[in-house]
Amino acid sequence: MDARQSYHEGERYVQERAGERDGALRLEGFTAGPIPVRAMPFLADQRMLAVGSVDEHGSVFASVVFGAPGLVSSGDGQSLHLDRTRIEAHDDPLWRHLRVGADVGFLAIELGSRRRLRINGVVTYLDPARIDVDVHEAYPNCPKYIQRRIPVDAPAVRVSFAQPRAEGSALDDKHMRLIERADTLFVASRHPERGLDVSHRGGAPGFVRVLTPSRIRIPDYRGNSMFNTLGNFAVDDRAGVVFVDFERGTLLQMTGKATLQFDQPDEALQPTGGTGRYWDFNLERWLAVPIRAPIAWRLLDRSPHNPEPTQRARAIACEPVPGDRRAPASQVS
Repeated sequence: MDARQSYHEGERYVQERAGERDGALRLEGFTAGPIPVRAMPFLADQRMLAVGSVDEHGSVFASVVFGAPGLVSSGDGQSLHLDRTRIEAHDDPLWRHLRVGADVGFLAIELGSRRRLRINGVVTYLDPARIDVDVHEAYPNCPKYIQRRIPVDAPAVRVSFAQPRAEGSALDDKHMRLIERADTLFVASRHPERGLDVSHRGGAPGFVRVLTPSRIRIPDYRGNSMFNTLGNFAVDDRAGVVFVDFERGTLLQMTGKATLQFDQPDEALQPTGGTGRYWDFNLERWLAVPIRAPIAWRLLDRSPHNPEPTQRARAIACEPVPGDRRAPASQVS
């Protein structure tokens, strides 16, 4: 294969459209697997893993699983192993989507150190205790836009598990507010030949804007110029998004379609940091479930790379949070 063609057609289109093709070429071949040896201890230490999957109808979903260290590991870099006995399973469509031969994408992310590792592959084996994946691509990402949090064991948060599952085809007021408070989401996208990919998106609270009960807008900040996610959207617009409400212990999962927006004015309520790029997520279905893992999260600081929050975002960030699951300062040394 010509070195210049190792990016797929959608990635090349967005790189050209954004005027960042030269920057992307400097990273040509960067995504080729296997998992680097130096990344294996990092992988084995993680307690949180974002996962992308596809249902029987072709809809794309993003999930986040939590559990004990060792929930994900690799011995040789060529394969990835999920230990389901270490995962605090919640009511997630992910488990119905995984089957032998299915594409799957992963993002191992350590919020406290802002380190992350993307891994894409195909399921080769599964049983009630274990899932094995053949690794096709594995590569680290830059630490920009990650809000630093550390997990703290907190068995008392199990009392929140009684909250009911909720779902629908249009967002209600409660879940629109969750989105407008959020500072972290994960997005799953796909390409018909390259498979699934999962990526992190972060910003100051309020960085995602709710346009209607079935449409939200996400800014695209400056990154590594590769445009893996937006490139996938240029070829296949199906997408999955999951918001993590760390304070209340809730996941909001949504499946739908993405629309790319280029050369837009930098909106005062939702700055892009100068890129003029957004993508709209058009909601088809949503599901809100409690996080079952007995973990509280302590916010240390927000990314210094986040575009300056607006007055609206500051007001949202300062609102009191009922049922806050964050660990008190006395629990963190």
